[in-house]
Amino acid sequence: MGSLTSDQLDGNSGLVINPLDPEEFRRQAHMVIDFIADYYKNVDKYPVRSQVEPGYLRKRLPECAPYNPESMETILQDVQEHIVPGVTHWQSPNYFAYFPSSGSIAGFLGEMLSSGFNVVGFNWISSPAATELENIVMDWLGQMLKLPKSFLFSGNGGGVIQGTTCEAILCTLTAARDRVLNKIGRENISKLVVYGSDQTHCALQKAAQIVGIDLKNFRAIKTTKSSSYGLSPDSLLTQINLDVEAGLVPLFLCATIGTTAITAVDPLKPLCDVAKQFGIWVHVDAAYAGSACICPEFQHFIDGVEGADSFSLNAHKWFFTTLDCCCLWVKDPSALVSSLSTNPEYLKNKATESKQVVDYKDWQITLSRRFRSLKLWLVIRNYGVANLRHFLRSHVNMAKLFERLVASDKRFEIVFPRQFSVVCFRVSPSAVMDKLKPKYENCHSQQLFTEEEAINEFNRELLESINASGKAYMTHAVCGGIYAMRFAVGATLTEERHVMVAWTMVQEQLEAFLTTNTPFN
Repeated sequence: MGSLTSDQLDGNSGLVINPLDPEEFRRQAHMVIDFIADYYKNVDKYPVRSQVEPGYLRKRLPECAPYNPESMETILQDVQEHIVPGVTHWQSPNYFAYFPSSGSIAGFLGEMLSSGFNVVGFNWISSPAATELENIVMDWLGQMLKLPKSFLFSGNGGGVIQGTTCEAILCTLTAARDRVLNKIGRENISKLVVYGSDQTHCALQKAAQIVGIDLKNFRAIKTTKSSSYGLSPDSLLTQINLDVEAGLVPLFLCATIGTTAITAVDPLKPLCDVAKQFGIWVHVDAAYAGSACICPEFQHFIDGVEGADSFSLNAHKWFFTTLDCCCLWVKDPSALVSSLSTNPEYLKNKATESKQVVDYKDWQITLSRRFRSLKLWLVIRNYGVANLRHFLRSHVNMAKLFERLVASDKRFEIVFPRQFSVVCFRVSPSAVMDKLKPKYENCHSQQLFTEEEAINEFNRELLESINASGKAYMTHAVCGGIYAMRFAVGATLTEERHVMVAWTMVQEQLEAFLTTNTPFN
């Protein structure tokens, strides 16, 4: 790997004549596939969380781009030597952080097909198959979830594949805003109010900022342990009534199935009943947990979805479809189109004017869009509903196993109820407080910790020691003032043995931590 200026090289040496030569593509693609297959075969041997320091890569790569071409062999060698050390290995069987980004052969090959065709499917005429396959596959997945027919193309609703939940919420909030402002006047935008809970994903606040909602009118309603940190319908109603009395206009509610921190579930039906009284648009964010709802035993979590206006899940989280693939369904596609459509002369065509086709450019923020439905289509077809359910259930069962292991060790405790495949746990205060007391009372001489702060800090440092080992990777949540470690099962390669090894390692780290380390350093 090198970088030389043009006056040091022959400008005609080694030039690639055809960047898309079929036989050269075949040769190099085989090399890349072999590289990736070997990576998956050995991914468990790498530290799960990258161990590099900020700025590491700039020290390794040249300051300027190469003037002459370099071989794929050389580039792949540099990927192995310089890029892989800086990768946090989301596909590792020992990855238990955040939410999963579960891959699959079908998802990967679907991505290859999409990249191979490289179509820009902004409207139907730009690539009819891209639009029509997306129509079909979104109806398929909606049926698997048992969404009401009103969300499907077959019932005058419809689905679209966005990049992420952030985009899905932004699009639906934009549609909701315009629907209301068209009635009350655009000069009244400062009166619009957006509702979520203190557990709602930060994407809602970002979307509210982008569409012009006054920051003072963003409501993150407090949740409590008594409702398992789901949004209380009574609390929502109380807040709405206060806003109406103040002359404000309730606009949008984001209800969550499987919150980011602890996978809490908002009660859809009573929330929708409250929202209906005020004409509020209800969006259901099921980014993580929505995938599980293809299993009959989890479908009760979305009871009441018929009262919502839109629903989204991320197939790239827990549905074995590579990033990015956020599936959004709406009851009233015309609301999206009304807010997001443009019709410049250079895009006019007979198909669009016939009103018989979907132009997905009018369902999203951007104009250009990828052929994402191919990978979702391959995943559903190549595995089938039965196998997809089996994969999801196996992850839930592994989470249950970890939950039992935690419960069997009195030094640990389950902090929040497990709903799906995420276990929130911590070292119990009773197990270590006697040892911590002298340390937190004298910590830094100036700073005194309460007992709750001390146990939170202890668990934080324990988690960091676990992650620094490279043997597993978990992240944390803070809810109700309690710091918890999150063990999120969902990586495609994870098996029960990896869960057992991870638990043993957690125990060993605790023992070593208590013996050799002084917390709060």
